[in-house]
Amino acid sequence: MQPDQILERLDPEQREAAISLVGPTCILAGAGTGKTRTVTHRIAYGIAKGYFAANRILALTYTNRAAGELRSRLRQLGITGVSVKTFHAAALAQLQYFWPQFAGISAPSVIESKAKLIFQVAESLKLKFDTASIRDIAAEIEWRKFSMLSLDDYEQLAASRPKVAGLSAEVLVQLQRGYEEAKIASNRLDWEDVLILTLGMLRAEPRALAHVQQQYRFFTVDEYQDISPLQHELLDLWLGDHQDLCVVGDPNQTIYSFTGATSEYLHNFTNRYESATLVSLTRNYRSTQEIVSFANKLTRDATDMSPLVSQGTLGTAPLIRSFDSLADEAKAIAKSISDRLEQGISPAEIAVLYRVNGQAEPIEHALSALGIDYQVRGGERYFSRQDVQQALAAFRVEALSSPDAPSFEAVSKVLRSLGWTTTAPAERGAAYERWEALNALMQILEEQVEELTLADFSKELEERVRSQHEPVKAAVTLATMHSAKGLEWDVVYLAGLTDGYLPIGYAKTEAEIAEERRLFYVGVTRARKQLSLSYPSADVPGGRKREPSRFLKLVTA
Repeated sequence: MQPDQILERLDPEQREAAISLVGPTCILAGAGTGKTRTVTHRIAYGIAKGYFAANRILALTYTNRAAGELRSRLRQLGITGVSVKTFHAAALAQLQYFWPQFAGISAPSVIESKAKLIFQVAESLKLKFDTASIRDIAAEIEWRKFSMLSLDDYEQLAASRPKVAGLSAEVLVQLQRGYEEAKIASNRLDWEDVLILTLGMLRAEPRALAHVQQQYRFFTVDEYQDISPLQHELLDLWLGDHQDLCVVGDPNQTIYSFTGATSEYLHNFTNRYESATLVSLTRNYRSTQEIVSFANKLTRDATDMSPLVSQGTLGTAPLIRSFDSLADEAKAIAKSISDRLEQGISPAEIAVLYRVNGQAEPIEHALSALGIDYQVRGGERYFSRQDVQQALAAFRVEALSSPDAPSFEAVSKVLRSLGWTTTAPAERGAAYERWEALNALMQILEEQVEELTLADFSKELEERVRSQHEPVKAAVTLATMHSAKGLEWDVVYLAGLTDGYLPIGYAKTEAEIAEERRLFYVGVTRARKQLSLSYPSADVPGGRKREPSRFLKLVTA
């Protein structure tokens, strides 16, 4: 494809970003404005014009899903050879390559989840936690590490941190120390350790750093508003003295500060790089005019970014409804979904979003009562299923003995040994669910744009486990607003919009409330065609009254 042909597919602002090939470039990309199209066309145009060498580009994303989408789009443009990885995958590859050279042994393996270790340490301290508390403790560990705080540093400020799982600061520090000791004793790493150790290794070993800086010369970073201090330190080290960096972000979608992420790097980009090219994308190609107008009310006076401008049809106005109870709200949502399914809308194009996982239960019951199939993102993990765990373990074992085996043949062999067949069982039930779970692994393999070895596919699955990149099936999606980031559906329901949930009860400071408002914005902008919002006046009829989310006043004023 000729350079000018690549640019033909872009709008004026996207084109401006694509032709900025020398030096630092910052793309402020609003929701639904075609950031992936812009980034991939910029890379393709740079290669076509001779500015970039494909094998010296490193494009960094935060999820495997985003990386896969970027690779697929580049392939459609005829571009191969570009490294598209998550921060963690890029760091792990470097750690595994250099560790044997400097340590004389293979790098420690990475734990799939912190939960098991946290649970073991908690038991030794005679503490008991539910799943949600374990998840909160894991998130606090990640925040500490992404913020580049040692345990001693963390201990000094633990008392000023929001309370986690009802623990005192002293006990929380003790639990984290126990977690680190147990991890070291088992010779394992967590995913934050991968970044920390890669950073330390490259700082300590000039030969390794020179090798990486020679390998990668041109960098693109997606979702730059969500970068953490740890990731940014590593990025700076990879860059060295060069400034060939393109970052893409949206300050209105900064929703991960609880993990240590900060949008300050995005806000300060043009101060740090005075010669930077700054481009704003505001043409929204995802949502109707009514939905975009609704979303713009949430960002008014919040940032310096211009409002989104819908390129779609007018559409119908978002609907806001109140109900007497959680059960009434859930039943109404389920009935509305049933009606849409009867109208021919695919279940895969419908989502119900909420603030926390605990809000899903009444919605699940209501959907089940009407026989509507659904999948929960962030609920029971697909990769936690026993049959899927068996398959993952079998892939790892097989990859050790035959790492270069063609993946299709090897994966088929493993899945067949676990009872998978090419034809689904005739009747629904436990056997069908097991087949569906195993078949999803085959579908993941078929989605890959490049031929993989079994070892490559096993690594792909490990990264998907880490980033919670679960396979999608033809069912209604239930998800938290956080886990819905980067996704979109034709029909979206935002449920349980009451103060205490949105904003969440523990959000007290101005900055925390502002982040909750941005989270609401993320939820709203997931909808393409139809958007419904609702809240219960009480949990149960006659129960304690709940107030509608204060953010609803912003969109109804």
